[in-house]
Amino acid sequence: MSVSLSKVCGGITASTTLRLNALVVELRAQGQDIIGLAAGEPDFDTPANIVAAANRAMEEGQTHYTAVSGIPSLRQAICDHLLKEKGLPYEKSNIIVGTGAKQVLYEALRAIIDPGDEVILPAPCWLSYAEMTCMCGGVPVIVDSRVEDGFEPDIADIAAKVTEKTKAILINSPNNPTGAVWSEKTLRQIAELAEEKDFWIISDEIYEKMVYDGSRHISIATMSDDARKRTILISGFSKAYAMTGWRLGYAAGDKSVIAAMDAYQSHATGNTNSIAQFAGVEALKGPQESVEKMVEAFGQRRELMLSCIRQIPGITCIEPKGAFYVLLDIEDCIGRVYEGKVITDDGVFAELLLQYAQVSVVPGGPFFAPGYVRLSYAVSEERILEAMRRIAQFVGDVMKQKSA
Repeated sequence: MSVSLSKVCGGITASTTLRLNALVVELRAQGQDIIGLAAGEPDFDTPANIVAAANRAMEEGQTHYTAVSGIPSLRQAICDHLLKEKGLPYEKSNIIVGTGAKQVLYEALRAIIDPGDEVILPAPCWLSYAEMTCMCGGVPVIVDSRVEDGFEPDIADIAAKVTEKTKAILINSPNNPTGAVWSEKTLRQIAELAEEKDFWIISDEIYEKMVYDGSRHISIATMSDDARKRTILISGFSKAYAMTGWRLGYAAGDKSVIAAMDAYQSHATGNTNSIAQFAGVEALKGPQESVEKMVEAFGQRRELMLSCIRQIPGITCIEPKGAFYVLLDIEDCIGRVYEGKVITDDGVFAELLLQYAQVSVVPGGPFFAPGYVRLSYAVSEERILEAMRRIAQFVGDVMKQKSA
């Protein structure tokens, strides 16, 4: 055929994490004992009360189209949650429910970006941010943070990247992939800069419940009335309630931007799965003990993984304060030869680790973190110990080799 694909789709890089997850499934099907530290989802099942609510919804015939923006009871439950947990006053018209936080994040960008508009991305950051920005015709502007600052961005570095084309900044705290939890000072500085230069704030708060060591998640929307009006807050149910497969997320923001997102969604997908929405009501309004127990388990696993890393020469990491990831510095392994292959970057390191140690991790490059790999501790303590044993042996063998 002489027909061609669109330039937009032709320029998209497939999700590295989803590709690696698929590869792990394939290798396991072949009988290999692969330990997956690449997945960005809890290994817990959805709590029973939430599943029961979904069953009731089906039995009661709640299987029809809903309002595009979501059923009223779920949007009200989200408003109640945001007021109780963050002190943010929203009405139902400030809320839209989507098929996962990823969808509403994309729609937020669609609602505000014109071709050529710039979106500031403090990095390291989730690999989909830049791709989504480009898919909307925008230009991602990367602002690197430093390991010595705990991967918390410096406001001077952000301000230096603001131009007349800046339309938004997209932030994420607790952060994927670093686990950093940004301070109130940094968030306030970003809010003040956004007000001064007049650009949107998109705040991805999907890991809001996963914080440790007394750290506290703070929403940038709470910094001022202006910050609340210009912030599009993104969150969902996948992480806190182990509902990744349910595909349920939401955005909260100014009525004008929510209306624009609603209009876009009405043609793109329509309403989110009705059963998942009723399950979401139960998640927010029902018992929260399951969330607390899961976060407690993640905290213990985090300590276990960190204690193992500290005993492995050749790799280091900062101590994550949130989410369920460790960003592992493998710079000392770069340039060495292993099994006849030069480890030229973090991608090659991850490939060799999977091939020879049967442990899957995510390369840092797509997250704008070259020389790092991301490890998830959303696996059992037993598997963490075995994975770290394999990594220690692999890194030990690598460090014995000469550089190319």
